Amino acid sequence: MGGLFSEKSDVFSFGVILLEIISGKKNVALFEVDNQLNLLGNAWNLWKEGKSMELVDSTLTASCSSREVTRCLQMGLLCVQERATDRPTMADVVSMLSNETIAMALPKEPASWSQLSSSDADSSSSRQRHHSTFDMTISGVHGR
Repeated sequence: MGGLFSEKSDVFSFGVILLEIISGKKNVALFEVDNQLNLLGNAWNLWKEGKSMELVDSTLTASCSSREVTRCLQMGLLCVQERATDRPTMADVVSMLSNETIAMALPKEPASWSQLSSSDADSSSSRQRHHSTFDMTISGVHGR
């Protein structure tokens, strides 16, 4: 978020991609009536409520077990935790993927979710989101 990239940024990106694959939706998709909850927040809510299977894309439901989905959702949420120091390393992620017997920690709130659930999130001005509905980015090239 601060423009700094590290291994933990890669882990966060992997977690977002994992959640996008499970759900069949992009992280920029908004859920709920007030359009304040993105994929990470939606996944977090379903995880807390024990409703992990509700996140799964309908095309995957028949071909995967609820245990596998819950484990992948937990892994995705571990990767997108607010604090980079709480996130696993990529080596840890590879270990979790290759060995189903490895116990995983319980995830903490994802980065964007804790920002939305802050104490001032109830004020209408803080709930406004500024975003574009266009799928195009234009970059200008400027010399140093």
